[in-house]
Amino acid sequence: MTTLAATFSAVRDGTLMLAQPLSDEDCCVQSMPDASPVKWHLAHTTWFFETFILERFETDFRPFHPAFRVLFNSYYEGVGEQHPRAQRGLITRPSLSEVRAYRRNIDQRMQHVLAMPLSEQVSKELAMLVKLGLQHEQQHQELLLTDVKHLFSINPLKPAYKSEELVSDQLQRKGVLPTLQWQEFEAGIVEIGHAGAGFFFDNETPRHRQFIEKFSIATRLVSNREYRDFIEDDGYQNPLLWLAAGWDWLTQQRLTQPLYWQKSTNQFDPTWTEFTLYGMRSIALDQPITHISFFEAEAYARWAGARLPTEAEWECAANAVAPQDGDYFGQVWQWTSSSYAPYPGYAALAGAVGEYNGKFMANQYVLRGSSCATPAGHARLTYRNFFPATARWQFSGMRLARS
Repeated sequence: MTTLAATFSAVRDGTLMLAQPLSDEDCCVQSMPDASPVKWHLAHTTWFFETFILERFETDFRPFHPAFRVLFNSYYEGVGEQHPRAQRGLITRPSLSEVRAYRRNIDQRMQHVLAMPLSEQVSKELAMLVKLGLQHEQQHQELLLTDVKHLFSINPLKPAYKSEELVSDQLQRKGVLPTLQWQEFEAGIVEIGHAGAGFFFDNETPRHRQFIEKFSIATRLVSNREYRDFIEDDGYQNPLLWLAAGWDWLTQQRLTQPLYWQKSTNQFDPTWTEFTLYGMRSIALDQPITHISFFEAEAYARWAGARLPTEAEWECAANAVAPQDGDYFGQVWQWTSSSYAPYPGYAALAGAVGEYNGKFMANQYVLRGSSCATPAGHARLTYRNFFPATARWQFSGMRLARS
């Protein structure tokens, strides 16, 4: 367990580093029901280890605070009640300093459990749950950044999370997109889903066969420049490009551009700017479009004479490209046309941890790849991210496919 203990410390410290540039006030506010305060992220990821590991493996377990079991439960009905999601920003107590003390306490107790002599079977069960908890924490590291970005975007001061020169290369999305080309794949039976060693979520299994028709897929992501052309061609005013539900959503919300885009009101300088983690910036036209919903991605694909790939097509194509030769990972999560549903033969994990993925398999779409905010080492070929069709605050973009 020595290596696992070191990994545990590294991941937990990584979350605190992400919160380090923020004030106490920054950490307590919830910008919308879909987002969570940073303080809640810090507490909930700690709650996971206390609830699913310490309660089970620690001798003479005592909760850090009995009320935290409800306050920081997200959606695990098998564990008990939850504080309403939309009211997480109202939890002014415990204070941020108390939440940090909670993290320190649970971290110390976790290290003690990881150092205990255990039978082989118990040790395997413990390791599985700890690895799940660390993957869960890495997901919340990305959510922390996306939630902070949304919070700062609605602040009139448009503050920067960090100055650009201090943000890691992983968040800078450097480089220019190459010329768009199309990679062709013949019809046939492919295998998708997790196989072999390494961590995986249960929704990535079982590996199974699937038939795909002949298709081609873009060798790069759609750029800001290309998406700007869609906007300026009245893409947001043309109902023929949109799914019915998408058009209803668009008109109700009165949307005319991606989430963080803003057009200059100066008629002599009609430039676009974008809110970023570094504050307001001129849009980098040759970087990937991001923060668009499934509905927006689907409408753009139709305007471009193409479509979104299925997740089987995406995995097939990404598997055929060497990581250094493509941009399937590390820039934006990519919408697919596949509804988030179980693979044939899928079985959720037993117990409350089985609520982690399976219970959300309705009214969501799959995104593949990873984004500039995804922690290093967290992405993999078979990873199935998922969000509702209207979600825009994540680092979500697209690549095109054609039949």
